[in-house]
Amino acid sequence: MLKFCDFYKMKRIWLHIVFWFVYTVQDIVLQFSYMQRFLKGFPLMKQFIMGTEASVIILPLKMVVTYFAMNVLLKAVLTETKKVILPIAGMLIITALSVVLFRAAFYYYINPVVYSGREGNPPLFSLINIWLAFLEIGFVAAIAVIIKFVRFQFQNRERERSLVKEKLETELKFLRNQTNPHFLFNTLNNIYALALKKSDDTPEVVLKLSKLLNFMLYESRKTSISIGDELKILDDYIELERIRYNGRLEISFIREIDNEAEQMAPLLLLSFVENAFKHGASESRFESFIHIDMKLQAGILNFTIENNKENCEKQQSNGNIGLANVRRQLELMYTDYDLKVDDEKNRFNVGLMINLNSYAKI
Repeated sequence: MLKFCDFYKMKRIWLHIVFWFVYTVQDIVLQFSYMQRFLKGFPLMKQFIMGTEASVIILPLKMVVTYFAMNVLLKAVLTETKKVILPIAGMLIITALSVVLFRAAFYYYINPVVYSGREGNPPLFSLINIWLAFLEIGFVAAIAVIIKFVRFQFQNRERERSLVKEKLETELKFLRNQTNPHFLFNTLNNIYALALKKSDDTPEVVLKLSKLLNFMLYESRKTSISIGDELKILDDYIELERIRYNGRLEISFIREIDNEAEQMAPLLLLSFVENAFKHGASESRFESFIHIDMKLQAGILNFTIENNKENCEKQQSNGNIGLANVRRQLELMYTDYDLKVDDEKNRFNVGLMINLNSYAKI
């Protein structure tokens, strides 16, 4: 079984073979077309064989110039090496030698032997013949260099995209890992408060917490989950908090979902609910409320959550870990969304719209 590197090398070799085969075929056709006027009386097959022989004889010269241009000169230019003068000088010398050998091959062998002197007796080094030799050698070298340069640019872009993708995926994992301990810290505080009261609800809360943690350890690592699963995690968390606050907290959760199988990024909405409890109910000495409204229609999710608060100072929501994280996650995962945070004197309101079909593949 061939290794990947061996397969890659074989693929490159075959691409080179195909390139030179295609070029040689078109060069033979050009030779055949150009020399037809000098080879009248020869059978067409004989003329084709003459053109093939002439093309094959000068092919090595073109290959030497081409591979030096690709593997030495172009490499020096692309790597921005300071020692580019030597490759340029080498390119000029090799090209000059190739032109000389090209003309010598035509003058001493191709014209008198292959074409039986039918082209006449052109001078060995006339200006026009040198120029035509340079163009013929330079043409194939230029085509090959352009192809390699374009391929190099595509490879660079793919490499940059891969690095950006890795960076964004790492950042997204960091954000989610930062959110999970934040949630755990808040929930453990709730259990601690119940334990101090020696509440009979403590075992039930611990059991619900274990289910939530199980979800976070395994399901939250997925790139997306269903709306139904997201609702389940929200309901479990709200139930945990409801047990903690008993009748002191009014919670309403209105939902209109047309497709619970619709996919979304995991745990996005939990941060908003968590924030409402932390900065609303937990900091209120009297009765408090949290109103949640969630609608999904044709892939458009609208989520609003509102809570009262006693703290007259603004909460600095942009600095809050949960909200700051969810903002960045939205930037990474969706191209069409709108997040509005309204922090008033006695209430805090969040409005979120996400086009779930605009999921950005990192």
